[in-house]
Amino acid sequence: MIVPSPKETPVPTREVLPNPFRPGAGHVPPHLAGRRDEMREFRELLRQEVITQNVVLTGLRGVGKTVLMDTEYKRIAAEEKWVWVGADLSESVFVDELTLCNRLLTDLSLFTSRLDLPGTALLGFTPKATSKSLDYAFLLEFFHAQPGLVVDKLKATLEFVWKGVQTVGLRGVVFAYDEAQVVQDRRDKDQYPLALLLEAFQSLQKKGVRFMLLLTGLPTLFPKLVESRTYAERMFKVQEIGKLSREASADAINKPLEGSPRRFTRESVRTIVEISGGYPYFIQFICRDAFDFYAGNPVRGPVSAIPIDTIVRKLDADFFAGRWSRLPDRQRDLLFCIAGLRDCDSEFTIGEVATISRSLSGVIRKSFRTGDISQMIPRLIESGLVYKNRHGKYSFAVPLFGKFIQRQYG
Repeated sequence: MIVPSPKETPVPTREVLPNPFRPGAGHVPPHLAGRRDEMREFRELLRQEVITQNVVLTGLRGVGKTVLMDTEYKRIAAEEKWVWVGADLSESVFVDELTLCNRLLTDLSLFTSRLDLPGTALLGFTPKATSKSLDYAFLLEFFHAQPGLVVDKLKATLEFVWKGVQTVGLRGVVFAYDEAQVVQDRRDKDQYPLALLLEAFQSLQKKGVRFMLLLTGLPTLFPKLVESRTYAERMFKVQEIGKLSREASADAINKPLEGSPRRFTRESVRTIVEISGGYPYFIQFICRDAFDFYAGNPVRGPVSAIPIDTIVRKLDADFFAGRWSRLPDRQRDLLFCIAGLRDCDSEFTIGEVATISRSLSGVIRKSFRTGDISQMIPRLIESGLVYKNRHGKYSFAVPLFGKFIQRQYG
C-alpha cells in the first residue's frame, strides 16, 4: 500500500510522478543500501604499502556487484589517489596470452596517453613511433621490443608504466574487471592467459609496484583462479556479497521516496522485503512495478494493497522463465528435487538430492540415483544454473531460483 507522506497534501490525480526505481544489469539504484563493511575494507586494501592482497568481489546475479564496483569502489579509489582502468571481460580475451596482454595495454593506455614520454635511452629502447606520450601505439611497441616470453614482456611493460605513474603523484593503478568468471586457461591450445595474469601481477607486486587486481564475477570465479595458480588463494581477499539485511532492504525501498509526496506503507515494505529475499535487483523490480501501479491508479488518497502476486508473475517471466524454458524435462525434475531441500538456497550434496527425489516420485517422472545426478550436474553448471563451491558442495547460481521452481510445480 502507498499512502501520502506525513505533512504532504494529496497529489492531484493527473500528476505524473517519476519512478525512482531502476532494475537492470549494472543500473545504479537511487540508494545503494548496505555494503558499508565491504567499502571500508576496500579502502583499507588500497592503503597497503606493498600489495599482498588483491580483491575478488563475488556473489550471485542481482546482488549489486557491478554497481558496487563501478560507483562506490571507483569513487573510493579516486579519493585514495588511485588510477582506475578496466572493462567487462569476455571469453575472447582469454583465447590466448597475447590477446589478454592487448586487453590490459588497451585499458591502461586510456590513462597513460596523458603522460609525457620519459627518457627511454637509459632503457636501451628508442621508439620508432613519433608519439610523445605513453599511448597505446607506444605501449604495444615497447611490449614487443622486450626480450623473453610473453609474461616477461608484460612485466617489463607494466614496470615501465609504473615509473610514469609515480611521476604524477598517484598511489597506484586498480585494474578492475567485471564478469571475470569467464577467466580461463586454454590447456588444449597450450595457452595460459589466466596463469600469465596472476604471475605478472604477483611478480610486480613483490617489487613494490602498486598495481592491484579487482575481479568481479559469479561464485565460480575464485575456484578458477586457485585452479590456475594455487598461490592465488593468498593473493586475493574474497568479498562475497549476498542479500541485504532487513534494515538495509527497507532503506533501499524507503530512501528513494524521501521528498516524494508518496511512500510505501510499513506493511508493503515488509511484503517487498520478504518477497525480494533482500536481493537488490528484486527489490528494484518489485518497487518499480508497485510504484507504477500506484501511478496508474486514479483513486485519491491511500491505494489498495499492491498486487504482489501479479508482480511476482511478471518477475518470473522477465528474470527466470528464459533460463527455465531451455531445459529438458529431466533437468527440470532434478532442479525441482533440489528446490525441495530445506537449504536449497544455501548448499546441497548429490546424496541429499538423491534421497529427496525418492520422496517426490509422485510428482516427478522418475527418482534419481546418485550416478544420474553426477552426470546431469555438469550440464546445469554449463547452463549457469548451478555452481560447485569451494566446499565441494553445490549451490544455485540464480537467487531465489528454488522458490521459482516450486511455483512451476505448484
